[in-house]
Order: sequence, then C-alpha cells, then structure tokens
Amino acid sequence: MPNPPLTVYLAAPRGFCAGVDRAIKIVELALEKWGAPVYVRHEIVHNKFVVDGLRAKGAVFVEELEDCPDDRPVVFSAHGVPKSVPAEAAKREMIYVDATCPLVSKVHIEASRHAVNGLQMVMIGHQGHPETIGTMGQLPDGDVLLVETADEVEQLVVRDPGQLAYVTQTTLSVDDTKDIVAALAARFPAIVGPHKEDICYATTNRQQAVKAMATKADAMLVVGAPNSSNSRRLVEVGARAGCSYAQLVQRAVDIDWRALDGISGIGITAGASAPEVLINEVVDAFRDRYDVTVEMVETAIENIEFKVPRALRQPA
Repeated sequence: MPNPPLTVYLAAPRGFCAGVDRAIKIVELALEKWGAPVYVRHEIVHNKFVVDGLRAKGAVFVEELEDCPDDRPVVFSAHGVPKSVPAEAAKREMIYVDATCPLVSKVHIEASRHAVNGLQMVMIGHQGHPETIGTMGQLPDGDVLLVETADEVEQLVVRDPGQLAYVTQTTLSVDDTKDIVAALAARFPAIVGPHKEDICYATTNRQQAVKAMATKADAMLVVGAPNSSNSRRLVEVGARAGCSYAQLVQRAVDIDWRALDGISGIGITAGASAPEVLINEVVDAFRDRYDVTVEMVETAIENIEFKVPRALRQPA
C-alpha cells in the first residue's frame, strides 16, 4: 500500500541565527586555542543536541562562575550576563570570552545609556530567563522593573512617570510585545523606547514565516528546546495564526504521530538555536511515512554574520 500524500511546508528562514552561529564558533575556537576543558557559563545556546556536541569536544557547562576553576578559560553564553560576572572573572584573573549575541549587547548598551541619562528602566521580558537576568544585571539591583504582560503595566510603581525608558528581551512574541508597549505608552506617555526594535531580526523573521505557513498547514511542528524562548514563541504564534495543532519537538522521536493522523499538510520550522540537521531528521521521519512534497515558505532572506572576538582569531 503506497504512503499517503503529504505536503511539508518548510519555513524560510528557520533554525540558526547569526548570534547562535557565532556563539557556537566561539566555544569551538576556544577549544582549539586553549584545549579542553573550556568552561561555559550556562548553556551556550538553548539546544540539547548542540550542547551535547560541544560537551563531547571538551566543553564543560556550569551555571555559575564559582563552579569554574581560575586556571581554565570560560565562555559566557549567547544570552548575556550581568555586569558582575565579567567583573568577578577579571578579579580572579581568569581568561574569559563573552559570546553574548551582539543584538543582546545592543540592549545592554541602551539600558546603561538611559540610566546615565537619569531614566528608570522598564524591561519587557520573561522572569528568570538568562537574557532577562543579564540585561537587568547591567544596572544596580532594583533599578530595572520587569513586566511580562500588558496587565502588569497597571501594577508598576515608578519613581517618576516622566523619566522612564523601556527595553525588551530579543526573543519575545512581536504581537504580545506590541500590546505591552501600547499599555506602557498609554499609562506613561513620556516613556522612551529603543531607537530600533529590540526584538531581533531572527525572531521577527521566524515568526513571520510561521504566520505565512499557518494558513496552509493542518498542523505545525517547531523544532527546538523547551527552554528556548524563541522556539516556544513560534508555537504560540502558529496557534494564534490559525494552525489548530502546533507543537514543539526536540527530535523526530518526539513527534506524536497519532495526533497527526489524517493530515494533508504540515508546517515545519525551527527556533534560532536548532541546527539544520535536526530539521532534516524531522523531514526524513515524514518521508518514511508519507509521500512527501516539500514546499518552501520564504518570507525573508538572511545574510547577517557576526564576527568572533579577535582574540580567538589569533594563535595562543
């Protein structure tokens, strides 16, 4: 009996962004330059497959700097770190490399500049996410107010309504963030926003591709990790855009085939920290069960590349 036909709508762009690609290269180059082990504070990017691959090459992942010895190099993850972390590394005379995504660093610089100008900061982000912790940690404790939803804006207690600015986590839902920004502007008309949108190009582009796929597909799978903010947002965006079944999977083995019974079209995309090999693995799993036709859904072309630090381009 022949396999049933299935159209796979493949999002473009999908998967690795420039910041993730740079962060992974930094760990690989650090291992080449200094040998194993190289310590990495927090998962370099939120993807188990990527982390396991780097661990096999000699990377040691820890959550805090205190877990690192003084005499081995340490890399800070792409999500960014509070100012206190590199300060402590310098105090301990450690070799450290900052793999913070340049677009996250841009938000750090914005927050610091606003604070110098006397503005109190509001951060739109997710409580406990390493990027949020890193951005809020650019300023002294208590100087940054965190909001996660538009409803929370009403509860904000500020020093001076006329002296406020906001920044955002780079991996948020574009639509949700617009609602929160609108609520901030309604309550605090003088609030200052970023010169350019904080939500990064990769997050925006992947969400646009999902919206374009959602109306075509019966179901959607997002390849990514449960602790990946941008991957989880893709699932939410797909569901809101009209896809009745949108799920996050880390690998092909996670696919719930019973839930997909009877479909004729499925959308597949991946969060910014998921490598293409995992996307291919998922597509191949569908080829094993269906007569697959792949249709690309392209909404943007990405050609951005971030350079690694100069120190890693030079011999030890």
